[in-house]
Amino acid sequence: MENVKKIPQREEVPQEYTWNTADLFPSDEAWEQELEAVRAEGRKISAYAGRLGESGETLLAFLKANDALGERLNPLSNYAMRKSDQDTRNPKYQAMAGKYYALWAELSRLSAFVTPELMAIPDETLEGFYTAAPGLELYRRYFEVMRARREHILSDAEEKLLAAAGEATQVASDAFSKLTNADLTFPEVEDGEGKKVPLSNGSYGLSMDSEDRVLRKNAYEAMYETYGSIRNTAAALLSGEMKRRRFVSTARKYPSALNAAVSGNRVPEEVYHTLIQTVNANLDKLHRYVALRKKLLGLEELHMYDIYTPMVPGAEKVISFQEAKDTVYEALAPMGEDYRAIIKEGFENRWIDVYENVGKRSGAYSAGALCHPYVLLNHNDNLDSMFTLAHEMGHAVHSYLSNKRQPPVYRNYPIFVAEVASTCNEALLMEYLLGRTTDKKERAVLINHFLDKFKGTLYRQTMFAEFELRMGELDAAGETLTADRLSKEYKALNEKYYGPDMVTDDYIALEWARIPHFYMNYYVYQYATGYSAAIALSRKILKEGPAAVKDYVTFLSGGRSKDPIDLLKGAGVDMSTAAPIQSALDLFGELLDEMEELLA
Repeated sequence: MENVKKIPQREEVPQEYTWNTADLFPSDEAWEQELEAVRAEGRKISAYAGRLGESGETLLAFLKANDALGERLNPLSNYAMRKSDQDTRNPKYQAMAGKYYALWAELSRLSAFVTPELMAIPDETLEGFYTAAPGLELYRRYFEVMRARREHILSDAEEKLLAAAGEATQVASDAFSKLTNADLTFPEVEDGEGKKVPLSNGSYGLSMDSEDRVLRKNAYEAMYETYGSIRNTAAALLSGEMKRRRFVSTARKYPSALNAAVSGNRVPEEVYHTLIQTVNANLDKLHRYVALRKKLLGLEELHMYDIYTPMVPGAEKVISFQEAKDTVYEALAPMGEDYRAIIKEGFENRWIDVYENVGKRSGAYSAGALCHPYVLLNHNDNLDSMFTLAHEMGHAVHSYLSNKRQPPVYRNYPIFVAEVASTCNEALLMEYLLGRTTDKKERAVLINHFLDKFKGTLYRQTMFAEFELRMGELDAAGETLTADRLSKEYKALNEKYYGPDMVTDDYIALEWARIPHFYMNYYVYQYATGYSAAIALSRKILKEGPAAVKDYVTFLSGGRSKDPIDLLKGAGVDMSTAAPIQSALDLFGELLDEMEELLA
């Protein structure tokens, strides 16, 4: 598979480079049978309507039945989504995904009575239930978290209506995914030698990494000319997503869509604003990075298509997938053998879908199925892809430990901590690679990569978060999010973040049209906060050894058993302050210092 430029069809990819969905279901027919069985079982939930407050025994029976239903829904959703993502053009699996979403919507409607009824149980009655049915004690935190949201829970009829609207309100996000992954096609582009190079969402990053500036420029312009051709549709979809958030947050009586999103994760809204404020106060470091990049590349003008290529020319190495696996495994030695055993199991038992194929979902992710996590990659045999492997396997171990060590009610860890494990793996990999070399050029290559990770995660994701915040503010003010308005706002942010040494053109103003995370309800800020926490934790692990690892693994195993800020405090990081963010930004400045010395 190495160095193959032609993007293969799904059936042309060797089996060992694909994930094993048979661990979920042996066949599509088995999935269909289970779907109907779960539908029948789910309908039994409605028999508890009006009864949750009658006794502790009844309440406990319902909660156990609901947990069991969730256990069966997990493999159903994972099979449909993994099959759909491996080839988004396949109508059979698109239909299966649709069937699952329809089932989920039906069960949401049938269970709409649950939250209002649980909220209506008087505190003293619930305390009595704990005594009468000791098994309920397991759910005490679940009730405390839920009942803290009392003012945002609606009547039974209103909850049913909101649940019924759930499927319809996901249309914008679903349409964006289908448009950009399945329907949108890109032209071939020429490299510096006049050769044709295929362009896709998955291969675009590889072109941007290239030392061939002609290829970078052509791929960049072709990418945004293609997205420019759907700019009005993309704006309508993104506007629809903003309206969805406003509708739900208003219906649930939150002061804003942002407040609704962070409150749902039990994270203070100030954390979001503190991130943006702290990063904005340190934009001088990013401007300095941009100036250094311009100088090292020897360019009179630095364009956005020059922001990803290595600052050290001729340094990019081919790293096979096998070599990437071996290196990541060795780099994670400070985490101990129990941690690495999970990594090894994932490498050897087809948890990972490795290479790009035609129609495959772009990017990378880890999905926490109960049998084991599933990792999607679009591996390109380079340094960046090796770090992506480390990143996604961090997610995988987090899901694995949370699923194994927490009861069903607390298995799904808060989104706020989701990016910590992934980035901690990356930081440990970087420290491992830096520790193995004293060669100035090789060290400069690695620091270049580390700087780019800081730029791409801490700065770029915060810029995304600021753009998302701005979109929400404009929508709440009743302004129409047209393509022109979105492009204007996005271009202004690029100018502010990247500074005077970067040429900000009308192409990059369209980048908002291709970012899938803008459909994930104020998710992106957590990449930046998670990165900051991970840098602190990785250094703690390397400094303190097994004691820090023990605290860290406890954090990874914590699921939703505590609030996210408290989970991180247990591992040794306080994200309620700006300190971890500022500390990470200070490290970025120190790395700039070393880079300048190495290349003086």
